[in-house]
Amino acid sequence: MADFESLRSAQMASGVAVDERVTSFLRRVYGWMFVGLGITAVVAMAMASSPAMVRTLAGNPILFFGLIFAQLGLVWSVSSRVGTLAPGTAAGLFLLYSALTGVTFSLILLAYTGASIAMAFFTTAGMFGALALYGSTARRSLAGLGQFAFMGLVGVILASIVGFFWHSETLQLVITLVGVIVFTCLTAYDAQRLKAMALQVDGPQAGSYAVSGALSLYLNFINLFLMILRLLGGRRS
Repeated sequence: MADFESLRSAQMASGVAVDERVTSFLRRVYGWMFVGLGITAVVAMAMASSPAMVRTLAGNPILFFGLIFAQLGLVWSVSSRVGTLAPGTAAGLFLLYSALTGVTFSLILLAYTGASIAMAFFTTAGMFGALALYGSTARRSLAGLGQFAFMGLVGVILASIVGFFWHSETLQLVITLVGVIVFTCLTAYDAQRLKAMALQVDGPQAGSYAVSGALSLYLNFINLFLMILRLLGGRRS
């Protein structure tokens, strides 16, 4: 009896340790994500309040696309080198990416009404929270959903390239609707993936993986927000 009680106590202690490890990792992931979103919002509002800076950005395609490529490079650096990047370096790259996103977002703040932006943000926040909770608590694997979403993402990117040269309202509407579905699925999948990751990474490098996970969720939130804003937002006259 004593041996049984000792085994049961050890199992309970092990379960508590696992839960604490997962909770600690996810707390860092979501903490970094919220910091990134905050930096993006502050930079976007600061840029939008300076007409001269906005005119410079809007009137210089080379500068604008240079920022876009810089953002893509930062995403690639954090995602592909997460196993070797120092946590501080990963965090710095993520914060820099968040700031650059805020610069490009300033044009969006000026294109849509404040009420539309607020509505899109709160709609996105509600959807994101529900999806992240679902992904974190789902018992069945969402790997198939993730594969479906990734294929859909490739389709959205290719269609967006076509839409850049061929202006069609119908095509843009299809891209937006598919985009909402894709980033909805990716949010749930990534939430489950990060919960599993919490049990696989340990030591100092776990900090870099937490930042990389935050970047994944940040990208899902930002892109879902953009799709909802395009779908429901009202442009300034």
